[in-house]
Amino acid sequence: MNNSALAEAIATEHGLSKADARSYVDAVFNAIASAAANGNEVSLNGFGKFKVKDSPAREGRNPANGQTIQIAASKKLTFTPAKAVKDQLNG
Repeated sequence: MNNSALAEAIATEHGLSKADARSYVDAVFNAIASAAANGNEVSLNGFGKFKVKDSPAREGRNPANGQTIQIAASKKLTFTPAKAVKDQLNG
Protein backbone atom coordinates (compact mmCIF):
# COMPACT_ATOMS: atom_id res chain seq x y z
CA MET A 1 0.00 0.00 0.00
CA ASN A 2 1.31 3.45 -0.88
CA ASN A 3 0.26 6.96 0.21
CA SER A 4 -2.39 7.26 -2.50
CA ALA A 5 -3.96 3.90 -1.67
CA LEU A 6 -3.97 4.76 2.02
CA ALA A 7 -5.60 8.13 1.32
CA GLU A 8 -8.20 6.46 -0.90
CA ALA A 9 -9.05 3.94 1.85
CA ILE A 10 -9.45 6.75 4.39
CA ALA A 11 -11.57 8.79 1.97
CA THR A 12 -13.86 5.85 1.30
CA GLU A 13 -14.21 4.89 4.96
CA HIS A 14 -14.87 8.42 6.24
CA GLY A 15 -16.69 10.06 3.33
CA LEU A 16 -13.91 12.53 2.52
CA SER A 17 -12.62 13.70 -0.81
CA LYS A 18 -9.47 11.97 -1.99
CA ALA A 19 -7.61 15.31 -1.97
CA ASP A 20 -8.54 15.98 1.68
CA ALA A 21 -7.62 12.45 2.72
CA ARG A 22 -4.28 12.74 0.89
CA SER A 23 -3.50 16.01 2.66
CA TYR A 24 -4.26 14.36 6.04
CA VAL A 25 -2.04 11.38 5.24
CA ASP A 26 0.78 13.68 4.12
CA ALA A 27 0.36 15.82 7.26
CA VAL A 28 0.65 12.77 9.54
CA PHE A 29 3.82 11.55 7.84
CA ASN A 30 5.33 15.05 7.83
CA ALA A 31 4.63 15.39 11.56
CA ILE A 32 6.30 12.03 12.25
CA ALA A 33 9.33 12.98 10.11
CA SER A 34 9.64 16.39 11.79
CA ALA A 35 9.50 14.89 15.26
CA ALA A 36 12.11 12.29 14.29
CA ALA A 37 14.37 14.98 12.79
CA ASN A 38 14.24 16.75 16.16
CA GLY A 39 15.25 13.51 17.91
CA ASN A 40 11.83 12.89 19.46
CA GLU A 41 10.16 9.51 19.83
CA VAL A 42 6.71 9.19 18.26
CA SER A 43 4.42 6.78 20.09
CA LEU A 44 1.09 5.85 18.49
CA ASN A 45 -1.04 3.91 20.98
CA GLY A 46 -2.09 0.55 19.60
CA PHE A 47 0.21 0.87 16.58
CA GLY A 48 3.83 1.30 17.68
CA LYS A 49 6.78 3.60 18.29
CA PHE A 50 9.12 5.40 15.93
CA LYS A 51 12.54 6.02 17.52
CA VAL A 52 15.72 7.66 16.30
CA LYS A 53 18.85 5.60 16.88
CA ASP A 54 22.43 6.71 16.42
CA SER A 55 24.68 4.49 14.34
CA PRO A 56 28.34 5.19 15.19
CA ALA A 57 31.10 5.55 12.61
CA ARG A 58 32.75 2.25 11.72
CA GLU A 59 35.04 0.50 9.31
CA GLY A 60 33.65 -1.52 6.45
CA ARG A 61 34.86 -3.25 3.32
CA ASN A 62 34.23 -2.34 -0.29
CA PRO A 63 32.74 -5.57 -1.70
CA ALA A 64 34.09 -4.85 -5.18
CA ASN A 65 37.78 -4.73 -4.23
CA GLY A 66 37.99 -5.62 -0.53
CA GLN A 67 39.52 -2.29 0.51
CA THR A 68 38.79 -0.95 3.99
CA ILE A 69 36.54 2.13 3.99
CA GLN A 70 35.21 4.42 6.69
CA ILE A 71 31.44 4.46 7.11
CA ALA A 72 30.26 7.75 8.61
CA ALA A 73 28.06 7.99 11.70
CA SER A 74 24.38 8.39 10.92
CA LYS A 75 20.92 8.37 12.45
CA LYS A 76 18.34 5.73 11.69
CA LEU A 77 14.58 5.73 12.19
CA THR A 78 13.36 2.47 13.72
CA PHE A 79 9.84 1.21 14.26
CA THR A 80 8.71 -1.09 17.04
CA PRO A 81 5.17 -2.41 16.55
CA ALA A 82 2.71 -2.50 19.44
CA LYS A 83 1.54 -5.81 20.85
CA ALA A 84 -1.85 -5.45 19.13
CA VAL A 85 -0.14 -5.11 15.73
CA LYS A 86 2.15 -8.08 16.44
CA ASP A 87 -0.84 -10.18 17.43
CA GLN A 88 -2.72 -9.18 14.27
CA LEU A 89 0.27 -10.14 12.12
CA ASN A 90 0.75 -13.50 13.79
CA GLY A 91 -2.79 -14.63 13.68
